[in-house]
Amino acid sequence: MRIGIEAQRIFRKNKHGMDYVVLQEIIELQKIDQKNEYFIFVAPGPDRCLHDTRNVHVIETGGSFYPSWEQVILPRAAHEAGVELLHCTSNTAPVRCDIPLILTLHDIIFMEPRDKRNKSLYQNLGWLYRRVVVPRILKKCQRIITVSEFERDNILKKLSLPEKQVVMIYNGYNDWFRPMEDSACVFAKYMDERGYLFFLGNTDPKKNTERTLIAYSKYLECSRVKRKLLMADLDRQYLEDIIKRNQIENIRRNIVMPGYIVNTDLPYVYSAAFAFLYTSLRESFGIPLLEAMACGTPVITSNTSSMPEIGGPEAILVNPERADDICEQLIRLEEDADFYQWQMEMGLRRSKLFSWKYTAEQLLSLYETVYHELRR
Repeated sequence: MRIGIEAQRIFRKNKHGMDYVVLQEIIELQKIDQKNEYFIFVAPGPDRCLHDTRNVHVIETGGSFYPSWEQVILPRAAHEAGVELLHCTSNTAPVRCDIPLILTLHDIIFMEPRDKRNKSLYQNLGWLYRRVVVPRILKKCQRIITVSEFERDNILKKLSLPEKQVVMIYNGYNDWFRPMEDSACVFAKYMDERGYLFFLGNTDPKKNTERTLIAYSKYLECSRVKRKLLMADLDRQYLEDIIKRNQIENIRRNIVMPGYIVNTDLPYVYSAAFAFLYTSLRESFGIPLLEAMACGTPVITSNTSSMPEIGGPEAILVNPERADDICEQLIRLEEDADFYQWQMEMGLRRSKLFSWKYTAEQLLSLYETVYHELRR
């Protein structure tokens, strides 16, 4: 097989969720498949995190403007490479492309009502682009991959697609996420001592940053320890607006915001944290949930969407719309040592059920199935 994989943004410096997913899938495919030929289509960038091997060719082409890259440059490059199957990995694909397509549709949040509080131009344009493109490509896709049973059921119901067309393949997590005892040299770049709370919130309303900060304010009022909160990559003015709107000035001097935390530092940051807050309103999978568990850090997560599925029945599941619930579980972790130890041990066990190797094996099997169907 000559397989094309769209990985446009993996060379950018500050990677995000979908970038890491496709990067790890390709790295594992390089390890397990020496028979088929792969063409990886990327845009130029400073972080050359993927290299050619005998049967894997990294093709750097075009610029960083995603719509023109995907709709014009990608299909042209795939044709020139003689690709027989093109896997588009980031929710969208070329509208005009006669190469058989496999699409990874991580979620269909773009089909749901848009939260008017979201002021991010980048996120709003991305939402509009997906809303325009996805309905036009669904019938062209040989298979649509999604990343949890929750999201598969959601896609089947809302897009009225045949069951056979939509398959579920779980994400994994990188094996360098494990308990790091000697973490002071790294986490000290972000915090001055261990035992803080950690939250990866941002301005997207689905991340539930506002209610989580209200919960943190309540926690500071109730806790005897009053742990600091480390928040990554959040705009300072956005934080100030939340503080003023909710009159929670008590959190201001307890929050540390170092900006973007590079992925290789995250195992140390998770390991040095007392607990990780993953209190989103909605997630299609939730890789950070697994990463924290794999580092032996207790996680407080939501009882909505895919999070109970990934975290498992023994996870700390809260109603993300109730700040009191989040606060209550933080206090319980502080005051109940046996419960805390149980959550550490449970998370370590649970995370072992997922791996990028298993993800890549399922992906390769799907490529082979689709390829043979097309040749009949």
